Amino acid sequence: MSLKENFLWGGAISANQVEGGWDLDGKGISVADVKKYKPNLDVEDYAGQHQINSKMIKEAVEATSSRFYPKRRGIDFYHKYEEDIALLAEMGFTTLRLSIAWTRIFPTGEEKEANQAGIEFYLNIFKELDKYNIEPIVTFSHYEMPLDLVLKYNGWADRRLIDLFMKFAKTCFEYFGDYVKYWLTFNEIDSVSRHPFITAGIVKDRSEKGEYQNDIYNALHHQYLAAALAAKKCRKMVDNCKIGSMLTKLTTYPHTCNPKDVELAFKSNLENVAHADIQIFGEYPKLYKKILDEKGINLRVQEDDENILKNNTVDFLSFSYYMSRTVSAAKDKKKIAGNTMTGVKNPYLSSTDWGWQIDPIGLKISLLELYDRYEIPLMIVENGMGAKDIVEENGQIHDDYRIDYLREHLKEMKKAVEMGVELIGYTSWAPIDSISASTSQMSKRYGFIYVDQDDAGKGTLKRLKKDSFYWYKKIIASNGERLDE
Repeated sequence: MSLKENFLWGGAISANQVEGGWDLDGKGISVADVKKYKPNLDVEDYAGQHQINSKMIKEAVEATSSRFYPKRRGIDFYHKYEEDIALLAEMGFTTLRLSIAWTRIFPTGEEKEANQAGIEFYLNIFKELDKYNIEPIVTFSHYEMPLDLVLKYNGWADRRLIDLFMKFAKTCFEYFGDYVKYWLTFNEIDSVSRHPFITAGIVKDRSEKGEYQNDIYNALHHQYLAAALAAKKCRKMVDNCKIGSMLTKLTTYPHTCNPKDVELAFKSNLENVAHADIQIFGEYPKLYKKILDEKGINLRVQEDDENILKNNTVDFLSFSYYMSRTVSAAKDKKKIAGNTMTGVKNPYLSSTDWGWQIDPIGLKISLLELYDRYEIPLMIVENGMGAKDIVEENGQIHDDYRIDYLREHLKEMKKAVEMGVELIGYTSWAPIDSISASTSQMSKRYGFIYVDQDDAGKGTLKRLKKDSFYWYKKIIASNGERLDE
């Protein structure tokens, strides 16, 4: 079974990692704009990358430059989007996943009227994509919520953010609905429990004493409700729309056949997919509710919440997949870092420059697991590897390691489709080099397109085509049939 003729091929970016222009045309400050680059921090120190408190936020707000806050400058997509979209079109992209910065539309999140300069910016992007017949997939919340909502409400811990988000979503449907068919509400919604500030605007020292964990899980609950209400609104306002959820697929194996390891892996995978369960089945799974009880979580559920979730489920499930991990009950096992999680090193897998273990078969397993569980269309919206690229004297960039990574993952993806998985599309992360979400580095490169900028923000911002650019172009043109060439 080959990929469908209308299979969506492309890449994924986020506003906070590429746009820049953090203080232009009325844009407000977001949580990403206060995320500091820490050059002396070990790239495998996952907790350190996401640590933030009120003092750090105050220091960031008082800083007027982007020197230590790289997401403020991004790669200047704000001014270079036409050039960048033309390059993506040259590769043959049929889709681009991107996000809309909430703070470009409502700078503090509480304005009564939308910022028209922000509206015009995204309209121009959608018109440019339409010119090349590139289908946009739009994410509302991709680690870039208004900072004012953090300072005033401690983020999504406060239920009032549901109405503020709905105003934002409704505005996007109104202005962009003619251009956008596919919508995603929250990027990696499950990540609230792993990095509460960047995903949901929750700061530990702003929570009441003893309420931090409750705030995290209530923020998740509020986002589930907001996602469901956005789905309801989308179906009323946008013709032929498809609205999906987005999960970080954290595929976990037991490190050994020790039943304790197997139990840990089972529990980890159960907690991971629970977030998709809620948005697809429209209710909290019984086992997951038991886990929350064991954690002492007190969800502030209101009378109509269950009906909202049950009656407004999603059309498809999208997910990111970068790596798998193993877990062990043994206390002496050294943990290694990875994409949003730590685990015990798997001796059967190689690793990237940042310690992420490379597991293409894990992608096939993930696709089979998710499709067997949900039987709704799936979409891979993030997959790729961060690497240190070298520009040769002649301007060429030979990134065979990236081609190898993607080739092997796409092969396993196709095997899952051959087994009957209904897959809508594949968008690699990220088609053009951007600021890393976790480490805020520029040197951690994912793209088919090289951007001349270093970790300190120095460079010409010139775009260069890597070897993978030409390789991916062939893959798209053949609808995935030329993987072995």
